[in-house]
Amino acid sequence: MNALIVSILQFINLIIELYVWVVIIAALITWVQPNPYNPIVRFLYSVTEPIYAFIRRYIPTTFGGFDIAPIILILVLKFIQILINNIIISLY
Repeated sequence: MNALIVSILQFINLIIELYVWVVIIAALITWVQPNPYNPIVRFLYSVTEPIYAFIRRYIPTTFGGFDIAPIILILVLKFIQILINNIIISLY
């Protein structure tokens, strides 16, 4: 049973890591004024913007024209990864 739980937690950890890279790529793309009709840009926007909007609702994230919502999101995701890794370690 522990092996199944560990596998599920490792899969969730992998999904979180992939999403962190999506957030990083989306943040980097905003620096170059991408074509808003590009399917990749639309995908990145549709996957990250709802979470950014949620963060912006509770925390002011714009400082001097610089939006720190991606940084806050990455920190939260890394915190969740640390929790998952600690749970996996405790199951062994």
